[in-house]
Amino acid sequence: MSEICQATAKAAKERQAEIARVLDILHRWGIETLGQFAALKKEAVAARLGPIGVELWERAAGKTTRLLKLVPVRESFEEVFEFENEIETSEPLLFMLRRFLQQFSVRLSALHLVVSELQLEISFNNKSRYSHRFKIPEPTTDVEILFRMLHTHLENFTSESPIVAVALQAETTKPAFEQFHLFETPLRDPARLTETLARLAGLLGGERVGTPVLEETHRPDAFRMEPFAWQLPETKFWSRPALGPGEEQLFLSGAVLRRFRSALPASVLLAKNRPAHLRSAKVQGPVRMEKGPYVASGNWWDENAWDRAEWDVELENDALCRCHHDGEQWRLDGVYD
Repeated sequence: MSEICQATAKAAKERQAEIARVLDILHRWGIETLGQFAALKKEAVAARLGPIGVELWERAAGKTTRLLKLVPVRESFEEVFEFENEIETSEPLLFMLRRFLQQFSVRLSALHLVVSELQLEISFNNKSRYSHRFKIPEPTTDVEILFRMLHTHLENFTSESPIVAVALQAETTKPAFEQFHLFETPLRDPARLTETLARLAGLLGGERVGTPVLEETHRPDAFRMEPFAWQLPETKFWSRPALGPGEEQLFLSGAVLRRFRSALPASVLLAKNRPAHLRSAKVQGPVRMEKGPYVASGNWWDENAWDRAEWDVELENDALCRCHHDGEQWRLDGVYD
């Protein structure tokens, strides 16, 4: 790409130098105006100035034909409405939003485009504004699907000031046709999934709905919620390294810990600072054997500091479980299979 740019720049400089040379010759001939230049014979100009002189003569004489390059004006899909009276209910607002979507649908259908994003903006009488961007999981022009997304979001929307205006803007794209792999299945109804996620966010809070992502810490069960992503990340498969003699036992599968979400409160009786009896809502009984403590801590530099000591205990009823003490109370983390 850089070589093409350099070649283009070099050709442009050479052309400018040729034009400057021809203009210098014309000035030495005493030709100062376009009329004087156009009065010359085309054949004489071609014989003395070459192709660049003929091109300039045709421009001066009006003999060239330049094709008009039409630049299409980018369509803008935005609707704004100011209410005559301040509104305090959602019905007038939803009525106007449905009208906006119907107008978008008619115009987009004629242009063979679909809606990929919606930008909602609500203005209040105290000069404040509320805006929200809707990412359409499957771009469409279906009015009912788009309206359900707006309706679901506004069901849990409240404001202290009356509404005076509403605006809706649509970002468009061309319809996409995706060829799925042999064993890949798409969502049956992405719009319905989006509506369900919006309802859950309204009931539980936006910070509790999304995709759980593990945090970069050694703290057990530390994760954060991120917004739901429509594009699946690339799956990286782990391959076991080649093993030498006697190393196969390193990869033998062990017992699986069935964790409780969240850890259950427990009561532990100690004998010589070691668990001797455990009681919880799931398992209870005297401790036959214990392993630990496995001490772990982190974030000692801020208010999120944590410190815990974990124990693996086997009860006399053959129950094998894990519990921990965080300095304040005991909790049962889970039971091994």
